Amino acid sequence: MIHDSKTSSLRRLRRLSHLLDNAIPIPGTPWRVGLDPLLGLLPGAGDFLGTAFSAYIVLEAARIGIPRSLLGQMVMNILLDTVIGSVPIVGDIADATWKANAKNIALLETYWDSPQPQKQTDWFFLIWLLVGLTLAVIVIAALSLLFIKGLLAIING
Repeated sequence: MIHDSKTSSLRRLRRLSHLLDNAIPIPGTPWRVGLDPLLGLLPGAGDFLGTAFSAYIVLEAARIGIPRSLLGQMVMNILLDTVIGSVPIVGDIADATWKANAKNIALLETYWDSPQPQKQTDWFFLIWLLVGLTLAVIVIAALSLLFIKGLLAIING
């Protein structure tokens, strides 16, 4: 029964990752994008929403019991995705190619496929990772909004 619950969680996380990173085919090309780079087009709030969905994948991975090192890698993937995505226009294009959620699902699947003993989730470590990620996103969103405000002030003279 526990294995079925984990399998169900992994399936759900795969679907979420696909929706965020690969759900929309670009006509005439082999490339796909998801909702994450589209959300990133909304200054500040879009990056926060995308990061929140990505953090959910990390939270579920922790619940499954992956080790600290992989949780740290997953959060770094999200942080890099958020930092890159915060750069106007160029960042949104890079965000569409980085696909942090797909990378995190690959990490989770690699762990899932390797025979390792079940580990107890280190919730304290996870909370610190997610608090740090949240603070980074808030700072990035604030900087993005300040940039836009400055740009508008220059345009309006």
